[in-house]
Amino acid sequence: MKTVSALAGVVVKELYRRKDFYVLFVLTALVTVMMGSINFFHDKNIAGFLKEGCLWLIWISALVIAIVTTARQIPAECENRTIFPLLAKPVTRNQVVLGKFAGCWVATGIALVIFYLFFTIVAGTRENQWPLVSYFQALWLQWMMLAIVIAMALLGSIVFAAPSSNSTICFVVVIGILLVGGHLDQVTSHQPEPLRSIVYAIYFLIPHLEWYDVRQFVFFEQGMVPWKACGLATLYAWAYSAMLLLATWIVFRRKALNQ
Repeated sequence: MKTVSALAGVVVKELYRRKDFYVLFVLTALVTVMMGSINFFHDKNIAGFLKEGCLWLIWISALVIAIVTTARQIPAECENRTIFPLLAKPVTRNQVVLGKFAGCWVATGIALVIFYLFFTIVAGTRENQWPLVSYFQALWLQWMMLAIVIAMALLGSIVFAAPSSNSTICFVVVIGILLVGGHLDQVTSHQPEPLRSIVYAIYFLIPHLEWYDVRQFVFFEQGMVPWKACGLATLYAWAYSAMLLLATWIVFRRKALNQ
């Protein structure tokens, strides 16, 4: 456990020494400016749409940080030849996988906390409302969703040749799931066999990232998400991430590092 924690700590320090840290502050400033513009409007619907835009910005920036950071972890170790002294300490390959995952997940969580902290302060001071529980649920569910995304990108970093191709594929897959993943079961009712069975199988196999998007509860002020639903979504994210990490370890164990 100490080895995994040490590896995760290195990943967190590396992230905030790179430009990702400065991008985080720039995007946070954009969130603040957008929220500040609510003062110029007296329409509650316009304020709600501005809050939705801010949350979209948080989602996009968190996905960029999570995928790009994770995609370069193991390839960078192999390219710089630091993977050999790392594994000779000795550190097992499953510890490398767990350490890289934990580091990227914690670093992304820190970024989310900063984003939502600014969002909460600015929104609260402008509207004199502090729905802290709703904001916490939105942050928590987004962080759970990012666990699946990070595990997926970590698996892709071993399967695909370059971090750029891995990042591109991950972005396409994640955006595709968020946009159409929840509607595949409706599409199948109009399809003939065997296409219907294939689409149904895809629907049940893909990670349903759209379940973690609770932005409507925030900007339409619909109250809290049921805690039971939050708990089930958390267990689902942990289970899916564990399966992806297991697949990553199996592929990484068989991978020749001198290629």
